[in-house]
Amino acid sequence: MKIGIYGGSFNPPHLGHLAAARAAVAALGLDKLVFIPAGTPPHKELAHGSPTRAQRLEMTAIAADQLRMPGVTQVWDTELHREGKSYTADTLEEAVQRWPGDELWLLMGTDMFLTVHLWKDPERLLALAGVCAFGRTEADSEEVFAPQRRALSETFGAKIVTVSVPGLVDVSSTRLRELLPQGKGRGSLPEAVYGYILREKLYGTHADLGRLDLEDLRCVSYSMVKAQRLAHIRGTEEEAARLARRWGADEERMRRAAILHDCTKYLTHQEHLDICDRYGVELCPLERATDKLLHAKSGAALARHVFGADDRIYEAILYHTTARAGMGLEEKLLYIADYMEPNRDLPGVDELRRLAYADLDEAVRLGASLSIQEMIQRGREIHHDTQEAFEYYEKGNEA
Repeated sequence: MKIGIYGGSFNPPHLGHLAAARAAVAALGLDKLVFIPAGTPPHKELAHGSPTRAQRLEMTAIAADQLRMPGVTQVWDTELHREGKSYTADTLEEAVQRWPGDELWLLMGTDMFLTVHLWKDPERLLALAGVCAFGRTEADSEEVFAPQRRALSETFGAKIVTVSVPGLVDVSSTRLRELLPQGKGRGSLPEAVYGYILREKLYGTHADLGRLDLEDLRCVSYSMVKAQRLAHIRGTEEEAARLARRWGADEERMRRAAILHDCTKYLTHQEHLDICDRYGVELCPLERATDKLLHAKSGAALARHVFGADDRIYEAILYHTTARAGMGLEEKLLYIADYMEPNRDLPGVDELRRLAYADLDEAVRLGASLSIQEMIQRGREIHHDTQEAFEYYEKGNEA
């Protein structure tokens, strides 16, 4: 198995890191790519006011997840638990023990590549792993790489692969730390990483989470979920906006509801319960036992109490999974948008899409009916709100 070792302070991790990682995976045919945030870098001190080790680890994990390479990318916190400076040779020794017999490749940018012979124990380091160096800017070229590649090969017998990354984002973490307090730099960061920075108020940012504009709200919401969920959230937002225009609802309100509707999707069971208890959200026994139901309740609580959502957004998120009898307009629109957004491929969804723009109540009735059928097929308990919604809108259409 080929394993890429990608270390760095990741303070913060940016789009340049991810572009280089993709290029290395492709060039080397890596089976695994391991991001390793440095504890105490040997070549420089962490900048004053840097995030905690735990926060850098979380940012790195969020960034790695954005690559959408399940089973390939992972984050290893070995250097964060090590006393003293984080020397790469020591980390590679641990990697050899962790993955015995596998082929290790150390990933690095041009500046690191040109000085690697000056690092601690270069002989040991270059014996343990090959080196994959990538150009950080378009100015990096074979003319820069070739002399060092030849010297390392002749002196240490090193295995060297150099990779050019066309269009690589030319930004440094140092520059980003300067830009972020000024409200700049967002475009050089994965949206979810930027959202985490806002959420944790890192690097001198001071966003009011209760008054975020739509763009910042997206970033913060995306930082709370897995990358695999983003297509659904984006699809729900755009569907909710279209439905708002069709039925005369406030489009921005519907976008906010959709952006936040799954924000707690990946919390643990206990975290859901703690949020609901903290904010006084009443739960029935079935909800207390079921994460799929709980995320709507905890998500609504955070939307209201953390992100400043009004009552219409709160109720739309609260019932977006189950529906209920007598729903308001925003509740109907989010429930339907979540069910039929373009990425969904569920039984009956095409008819639901037709009805959503023709007869809103009939669309809710069909959605509730399809949910009930699914629960019956799976042998699961039907939520009372879903049953009541079906009966309510069934009677309405019979009138």
